[in-house]
Amino acid sequence: MKKLSLLTIATLLTTASLALAAGDDEKAFQPLFNGKDLSGWKLRNPNGNHSWTVLPGGILKNTVEKGVHGTDLVSEKKFWNFTVRYEYMTPENSNSGFYLRGRHEIQILGDYKSGEASITGNGSIYNFKAPDKFITKPSGEWQTAEATIIGNRITVIMNGVKIHDNVECNKATGSEIDNKVTEPGPIFLQGDHGTVAFRNIRVKELPKE
Repeated sequence: MKKLSLLTIATLLTTASLALAAGDDEKAFQPLFNGKDLSGWKLRNPNGNHSWTVLPGGILKNTVEKGVHGTDLVSEKKFWNFTVRYEYMTPENSNSGFYLRGRHEIQILGDYKSGEASITGNGSIYNFKAPDKFITKPSGEWQTAEATIIGNRITVIMNGVKIHDNVECNKATGSEIDNKVTEPGPIFLQGDHGTVAFRNIRVKELPKE
């Protein structure tokens, strides 16, 4: 058996250290969706079309047929400074959104075929700032997102790429819960536009400024 070089050993140790650090970091996150039911969530419009279902494998799916409106889903808990991680999947052209504090929308859009980032495209701070890079995966593939909001500044990593870096956003971006941007607010999942599936939604609250 050949002896491992010092460089190989160092590389293995570094990789192991990074994996442990990532594992410790993940432990700080608390699930927002339990994978079984809608405990901790409520319909924004209780009288609307209840389009949300929980599927095997811990998948939260909103199914909206063409020409029909679904209902937004809102967390019962409110947050101020936090990092949230989630995965999502859409059909081509399907439209949804993930709202920080219920006011700042990180757009979800099946726009893979467009091939370019836009101010209303996937990963945008909706109608406020386009992603720095086009990062959309093809329809039917899970996409990953990590969004951090501290005060009025937003950072987003999507599909492993940082697309918004400490962006100042002092206003609600549309279809918001309210315009009280200086107060804590809920997470809300846009459900009135199109079909989308979520999984592994978890949050880490951060210290107040």
